[in-house]
Amino acid sequence: MTHKQNSMAVHGENRDGASASVRVLNHRSEDLDTISSLPDVILQQILSLIQTKYAIRTSILSKRWRYVWSETPSLYFDDFYKLDADSIDKTLALYRARKIMTFQLCATSVVNLPYNEWIEFAMSRNVEHLFLNFGFLKYNFPDSFSWKSLKTLSLRCCNLSDESFAKILSGCPILESLTLYSCDELMVLDLTKSPSLKILEIHPNIWDSGPTHIVAPHIHCLTLTLKNSQLSCTFVDVSSLTEAKLDICSCALEDMNVDFLQDMVLKILDKLQNVDKLTFGENFLKILSLAEVRGVPFPMFKAKALTLETMISQYVTPGILRLLQNSPELKKLTLHTMDCETDTIPDKDVSNYLCGLNLNHCWIFGNVFHWNVESKHVASFMELMIKTTKALEKMFIRLESYLDGRDFEELLEMVPMLSQNNNVSIEFSSISAWR
Repeated sequence: MTHKQNSMAVHGENRDGASASVRVLNHRSEDLDTISSLPDVILQQILSLIQTKYAIRTSILSKRWRYVWSETPSLYFDDFYKLDADSIDKTLALYRARKIMTFQLCATSVVNLPYNEWIEFAMSRNVEHLFLNFGFLKYNFPDSFSWKSLKTLSLRCCNLSDESFAKILSGCPILESLTLYSCDELMVLDLTKSPSLKILEIHPNIWDSGPTHIVAPHIHCLTLTLKNSQLSCTFVDVSSLTEAKLDICSCALEDMNVDFLQDMVLKILDKLQNVDKLTFGENFLKILSLAEVRGVPFPMFKAKALTLETMISQYVTPGILRLLQNSPELKKLTLHTMDCETDTIPDKDVSNYLCGLNLNHCWIFGNVFHWNVESKHVASFMELMIKTTKALEKMFIRLESYLDGRDFEELLEMVPMLSQNNNVSIEFSSISAWR
């Protein structure tokens, strides 16, 4: 292709305007030479950040690039509607690296494909990080495993019985991190025989049945989304836990067994008394608030850091204040107002539920809801939280979808006084303020 023809091709493909296409033209050759001059290991790290089918396309750039993709440390196959088995088989046949750091496979629609063979290929190259997502397929694992190099395992939509998962764990002697998304049938998650496993993350969907018992004496960091079901989730042993993040699957409160949820949540809190870092989501805080309003006793905590991922409203305030009162050693408090209204228990459901109990509770921020928060409300909420604590040193506020630029500036003007009067360091960030 001549230089002129090349410029036409670039101009025709570029959608940013003529000036952009000219800029690409003038520096394209030089930029490509600069990138091509980088060591292979750098180029391979860059290519490992994209899907493998796109990395392979770089092989047509020049002879220099022809085989660069074949030694990338990661392979990533992700087709939401259809996986091309022949293409993946050919890719694996041409792959040269002796070791795979990360292998990702997302297969959500095609049943009869050689998934086991592809996973075995990754294992034959001593893969360390394995991510499998089977969408609605509900993949069944083979009976035997030998994944001795595996350090990170993430499974989404897999059929895992207690027996089959025990086999997986026995074949992963150095596993450090485990993530389970929508893996039903697993009732008892027993990690007793996995001493190297330190990070556990579980996200069921509302139809999953388990796990109902978590036995994890070696886990340091736990992320768990609880669900509304008649099967309680019980922490049998989490004695090494130092960090925990908890929330509840979204659901209309009228469809929830609130008494059951409160009982389960408070039993879980009892197991978290010695945890250093705690994070609670909005639904979890609403259930705690209902328990507080009803006069249910809370345990004491030794937490040094607490993160609240919630919008500001009257329906999370009682639970938050009780947590702060029961955390006398708290040094760091983070409020992250996440924009997740569609995933939270509706405020009207909480109100209707309390009306049915005939409770004459005097709500703090009684007229404050998700949609009418102003800078003065945020400042008052901050001050209330600060004054409820005993040893707080730092407060971090991250506002999402709260306050426009002017309101955010007004809030910033209030912060020095809040900080000085309470001897607390306060830091702010706001996504909406910079839009």
